[in-house]
Amino acid sequence: MSNNEEFDSNPEGFDEHWPSKTEVKRQMHALQELGERLTRLNKDQLGKLELSDTLHNAIEEFHRIKSNGARKRHLQYIGKVMRNEDAEQIEQGIGLFEAGHQAHTQVFHRLEQWRDRLINEGNSALQAYINEHPSADVQHLRQLIRNAQKEQQQEKPPASARKLFKYLRDIAEV
Repeated sequence: MSNNEEFDSNPEGFDEHWPSKTEVKRQMHALQELGERLTRLNKDQLGKLELSDTLHNAIEEFHRIKSNGARKRHLQYIGKVMRNEDAEQIEQGIGLFEAGHQAHTQVFHRLEQWRDRLINEGNSALQAYINEHPSADVQHLRQLIRNAQKEQQQEKPPASARKLFKYLRDIAEV
């Protein structure tokens, strides 16, 4: 056996992979980013996640800090505390909250599109909306559309357009 073979072999049978310094840093940054996402959740959402008291207290402390530099350092601390947490479970919980928010936003965009179509396209859009939402009060809807169109022509604030949007939201039960 040559000297090179002696160093290449693993005499004790260890085949563990030790993470490189770069990989450790990458993992730390990922935990800090996850911790930062946690700081954006409200108290109800945080209560639904299984967090240790230490992490929960660190997040509350983060919200009391005003200085940007101190907040940055505290995020590093939160990342350190996150090492003892089930990051995968927390990631899934945050993902559910964010997905719910995105779905809610999409519904509102769709309602805004309907409002704009109803105001700008008139009867053809109204008929398409009624076909999709047969429970809508057609007479009330026509009145709201007429008022919104009149406001738009007179360049007044869109109070009726807001009422129309609210009615569409009520029909969609959002």
